[in-house]
Amino acid sequence: MASDLRIRVVMASCLLVALGAGVARAGGGKGDFLSDEEADKVRDAQDPSERIELYLNFAQLRLERFDDYRNRPPNPDYDISGYLDVQLDQYIRITDSLKDWIQDHYDRHDDMRLGLRKFVEMGPHQVEELQHFEQSPDPFAAGYRHALDDALSDFSDALDGATQALSEQTKMFGELKREEKAGAQAIKDRAGEEKKRTKEENKLRKKEHEKGPPSDRDED
Repeated sequence: MASDLRIRVVMASCLLVALGAGVARAGGGKGDFLSDEEADKVRDAQDPSERIELYLNFAQLRLERFDDYRNRPPNPDYDISGYLDVQLDQYIRITDSLKDWIQDHYDRHDDMRLGLRKFVEMGPHQVEELQHFEQSPDPFAAGYRHALDDALSDFSDALDGATQALSEQTKMFGELKREEKAGAQAIKDRAGEEKKRTKEENKLRKKEHEKGPPSDRDED
């Protein structure tokens, strides 16, 4: 099993980790980066894998909003730059909550394989989207460039940590599965031996019954 320190180094992000920690550790409070509906879903999702998937979906929604508005023409009536900053900030804080959640349940040795697999499957797509934003600047790029760099670095760290955690959990729970299988086989073997012994005892009793009680001739 990887040490706690090694996992934390892989999964930690710069200074923004603390921003999302309160939501995950408090069991899913709203915070100012989740909608009321999202916060309710988080509170209801106590299964480790289920909440991982929720956070990933929330993060993806922020990327979709970001991409939509960055491609709109500048409009003095709307603070598009401010809106883009909000989406990236929420994305980072959701990522941090996701990392805290994974770290917490990794430390508890809770089975998160389903959620981690979903992360490993969905994560590269989000990395590609963030890289695309960097490589295709728009009229608002100067205002959010640093935040976008942070978002990409933060999520990439989270994806690396999830990949490593999945590998460790696959080894751990795989070994447990083999042990359970060996234990089940031992129980099956014992049951077979007991059945065989009972069959032999019944056969012996039947033979004694067919022989009948000793007669006077037998006593002579």
